[in-house]
Amino acid sequence: MTTVSIVPDGALVYGIQLPVQAKSVRTSSEWERDPGVGTTELVRAALACDDAGFFYVAVCDHVSVAPAAAEAGGMSYTWYEPVATLAYLAAVTSRTRLMTNVYVAAYRSPLQTAKSFATLDALSGGRSILGIGVGHLESEFDALGVDYAARGRLTNEAIDGVVAAWAAEPTQQPAPVQQPRPPIWIGGSGAPALRRVAERGDGWIPQGTMRKLMPESIDAIRRRRDEVRAGQALDIGYIHEYVYVGDADWDFGDYTVSGSDQRVIDKCNEMGAMGVNHLQMRFRARDIEEFCDQVAAFGDRIGPYLEGQGAV
Repeated sequence: MTTVSIVPDGALVYGIQLPVQAKSVRTSSEWERDPGVGTTELVRAALACDDAGFFYVAVCDHVSVAPAAAEAGGMSYTWYEPVATLAYLAAVTSRTRLMTNVYVAAYRSPLQTAKSFATLDALSGGRSILGIGVGHLESEFDALGVDYAARGRLTNEAIDGVVAAWAAEPTQQPAPVQQPRPPIWIGGSGAPALRRVAERGDGWIPQGTMRKLMPESIDAIRRRRDEVRAGQALDIGYIHEYVYVGDADWDFGDYTVSGSDQRVIDKCNEMGAMGVNHLQMRFRARDIEEFCDQVAAFGDRIGPYLEGQGAV
C-alpha cells in the first residue's frame, strides 16, 4: 500500500484532542466535567484551534462504557459519537483537519467505516484523518458482540478493507475529496501497533509513549517499514506533555511545560529533532476561556517557531 503523507516537508505541525467530547476522568480537566459544559464549549474550542492554525482537532471513540469499566479505569459515560461530532464541527470550521483519536474500526464493517469517513471528507472539503486503534475495553467488545481476542486481526482487515473500498470502481458516492485518499494514522504504542504503522499506516499516533522512548519506537517503525514498504513516507506523532504558555498564578500540578515561550518552543522542537512531525498538544486551563486563550497563545507565540525534519 502506497502511503499518504500530509504533513508539509520540514514542518512540525500541531493538533489537539478536543475537550468536552470525552469527559473521562483520566484525560479531561475538571472544568470539562461540569454538567453545564457541552456543545457550546466544544464548538468554541474547535473554533479557537481553527483560528490558531492547529493542523487537526481530534475526538475519541467509545460506544458503551460499562459501570465496572468506568469505575476501574476512571472513565465516564460521556463520549460523543466521533463521526457525527466531526461532521458537526466541519460545518463551523474552515481549515483544521478532523481526526479520530482513535476510531475502533473492529466495531464496524470496513465498508461502513469507509462510507462514514468518505462522507466526512466530502462534507469537510477534504479535511478528514482516519485515526484507527484496536480498542482496549473488553466489556465494550462483549456488548457489541465482537471477539476481543481477535481485535488485532480485525483491525488489520478493517484498514485493508477501507483502503480497498475507497479505491474500488465504480466508487461509492460521496467519494473522498482528498487524493489519492484520506490518510490513515495508527494509534498505539506496543509492538503490534508499531508493526501496524509500518505495514499499513500513513502515520503514527502514540498512546502514552514517553519522550525518552520515542527514538527506539521510531527506529522500530522505520526498520519494519523498510522491510515491507521501503521508501514510503510516514507522518510520526507525539502526545506532548501538558503545556501552559506563560507564567501561571495558579497551581496546575506536575508534568507541565510552562514559563518562557522559548522553553516551550525548545521542548517541542526536541521532538522535531527526533523525527516527529506532528504534535498533539494538551493545555492546562481552568475554564473554556483560559483554554481558548492558551490555544491562541500557542498558535501566535509558539507555532511559528516549530521545526521538523519531515516524514520519516
